[in-house]
Amino acid sequence: MSEPDPAAVRAALMSQRIETPSWAYANSGTRFKVFAQPGVPRTPEEKLDDAARVHEHTGVAPTVALHIPWDKVEDYGALAAYAKERGLRLGTINSNVFQDDDYKLGSVTHPDAAVRRKALDHLLECVDIMDATGSRDLKLWFADGTNYPGQDDIRARQDRLAEALTAVRDRLGPDQRMLLEYKFFEPAFYTTDVPDWGTAYAHCLKLGPKAQVVVDTGHHAPGTNIEFIVALLLREGRLGGFDFNSRFYADDDLMVGAADPFQLFRIMHEVVGGGGLEDDAGIAFMLDQCHNIEPKIPAIIRSVMNVQEATAKALLVDREALESAQRSGDVLGANAVLMDAYNTDVRPLLAQVREESGREADPVAAYHRSGWAQKITEERKGGQQAGWGA
Repeated sequence: MSEPDPAAVRAALMSQRIETPSWAYANSGTRFKVFAQPGVPRTPEEKLDDAARVHEHTGVAPTVALHIPWDKVEDYGALAAYAKERGLRLGTINSNVFQDDDYKLGSVTHPDAAVRRKALDHLLECVDIMDATGSRDLKLWFADGTNYPGQDDIRARQDRLAEALTAVRDRLGPDQRMLLEYKFFEPAFYTTDVPDWGTAYAHCLKLGPKAQVVVDTGHHAPGTNIEFIVALLLREGRLGGFDFNSRFYADDDLMVGAADPFQLFRIMHEVVGGGGLEDDAGIAFMLDQCHNIEPKIPAIIRSVMNVQEATAKALLVDREALESAQRSGDVLGANAVLMDAYNTDVRPLLAQVREESGREADPVAAYHRSGWAQKITEERKGGQQAGWGA
């Protein structure tokens, strides 16, 4: 048996990239209340300033996802240049067809053709923005669904969805793709039009290689084996990316790894085993979280570190020993191989990786010493803080 090559493990960790979401730097909360914090960004540019701090201290977060219209600006090319000046790139463009009164009964699946056209026009506008920012991915999540039996024709809504997705696919450029997200409920409580990975996968199959499934780790029913879904989509070449977060009850959007770090490890174990860390796999690893009561930037840094730790443990799995135990039917032995990797303290390894890349061993401590929190608290006074306004 041979344990993983330490140099290869370090190289894989150094090359890992985790995208942070612009909205995580803004005020957020529950449907009852948004809690404002001092120093929160007021503009997309200030969000990028904060994201640059995360990347400076972690070294693995060079891209920032935008949400339209939350990050709407007059000149997206200029915003991309602003990001580049700070060592960043603009990443995934996230559409928003769930916060307009017209979408009460759905967006692209709405029974009214005029509302469907409005929603589709927004999606196509997002592709225009991708052209300006140089973004590869368009993230599509639909709150569409019904609350009561008989409210609408379930099959007709799938037809409308397919029509809209086809129009978006046809508009994409040669190096662009669409990531279809699913969520099993909320805000629709009887039927959700894209409730699970199977529905998303079925649409993506018909759309072709430009359409991939994205897995939000908070969008599953309790007890769902998410790593099975990940393994299957990897096997089929249809895993486009992740929205990493944690949940205790439903779509809680807590920090990734907070609720069940062992689940995050199991997911990353399947990613590593399926070649998902390779560049040609094309998997976008992104955070999608709401930092309601905790300070934003330290929480995002900690979230990046949590993904790194789960990845490091997955890379340390002795796969030769695992395969040997699996072939021989050694159930406990195979499980022990996984548990040995999971129980490894990888923090010294990651500290070494950061120091080898010219960064401090502890990103959170480095951030607190930087004085950035005090700086933005003092400078960002007045104006309207960014947030989603619940």
